[in-house]
Amino acid sequence: MTVPELALVRFPGRPAPSPQARLVVLGPSLGTSVTSLWSGVVRRLEGDFHVLGWDLPGHGASAPTDEPFTMAELAQGVLAALDRHRADADVDAVRERPFYYAGNSIGGCVGQQLLLDAPDRVRAAVLLGTAARVGEPAGWTERARLVAAAGTPTQVVGSARRWFAPGFIERDAVTTTGLLHDLQDADRFSYARACEALGAFDLREQLGGVRAPVLTVAGAHDAATPPGAVGVLAEAVGGRAVVLDGAAHLLPAEAPQDVARLLAGHFTAHPADAEGARA
Repeated sequence: MTVPELALVRFPGRPAPSPQARLVVLGPSLGTSVTSLWSGVVRRLEGDFHVLGWDLPGHGASAPTDEPFTMAELAQGVLAALDRHRADADVDAVRERPFYYAGNSIGGCVGQQLLLDAPDRVRAAVLLGTAARVGEPAGWTERARLVAAAGTPTQVVGSARRWFAPGFIERDAVTTTGLLHDLQDADRFSYARACEALGAFDLREQLGGVRAPVLTVAGAHDAATPPGAVGVLAEAVGGRAVVLDGAAHLLPAEAPQDVARLLAGHFTAHPADAEGARA
């Protein structure tokens, strides 16, 4: 096992953050780049936030890997990427400073791991389309073998069905096409390793230790992580659960206005201390 080196991504078009801006870190879903998944939310996110995303190995801006990794090692990779990062030449480094986190699907699994493994770093979290255990290990093992052998295009049809609520593909062809191109372009071995990490992921007995404020968000049409499973996650961490009608699994892409509102409300309700607020 190894800690993967992950790329951080900036989102263009946001107002320049102040030195006191809250640092927000966004995590992707399996098969997507963080840019395609979250750009609509970032454009609509109101408030003084310094926003960064991270990409899975072999997805978006992150280099591919054929080395196995765990969810805990992905979380370590996120922290290591933040510790390498310098926000701007005239702004303090983000190393060791608390941040706000939002992640979808596997990005939400990483968020759960961060809440447990780095409680002093994560000030508050929004976990979307995720659960303490996602799917069954045998299913992830089968998918990993198929993709490693035949590539990520084998997942396009099934992912399109799981990712989007009925009618969304027709309503927003630009967003869906970009996300499905991300999936086709993802490195097959890195994708397979992420499947293995999901198959081994199970925090159902550990989440009582989470102390940061958590909001969970589910899509009413999500079959991969249905609202009931997302609600159980909220209960386990003492958080609040929200269900968005008209959405399925890729909530930031399907409901960017709603997700932006939920992030802004949750994060501003839990201000960092004066020292940690600087990003």
